[in-house]
Amino acid sequence: MMPIELGRAVLGGTIIGAAATVYWRANGRVAGVSGILRGALLSRGDRSAAVPFSLGLVVAGLAGAVALGHPIADIGAPPVLALAGLLVGLGTRVSGGCTSGHGVCGLSRLSRRSLAATLTFIATGALTVLVVSRWLPALRVP
Repeated sequence: MMPIELGRAVLGGTIIGAAATVYWRANGRVAGVSGILRGALLSRGDRSAAVPFSLGLVVAGLAGAVALGHPIADIGAPPVLALAGLLVGLGTRVSGGCTSGHGVCGLSRLSRRSLAATLTFIATGALTVLVVSRWLPALRVP
């Protein structure tokens, strides 16, 4: 990894960790993005923390893309990405949380359930890369 890329990775990880800590301290719950997004979109109860957090994710992503000079949207994405998104959503429901909830917040609390989920995420990702790169090259995203 190049020094600049390493610096960006460390900075990004630090910001994510700080945001998760601030959210936990302010709200008394972990910053699992799938649960927060579900609360913002589907909850009939108090959404005072979920909505601003969800909007902040979108605004921060757009601001980062603009600041770095990257395109904001790629409309020409292959349909396989839609399938991938649906499978990620299904996996999030089955595992009881997403990578941010389990990997960042759960592991920092020494949760065995989060360790099992995170190891499953990593193993599944590695297996997917192997299968697509070796046996299904037509599914590769350019």
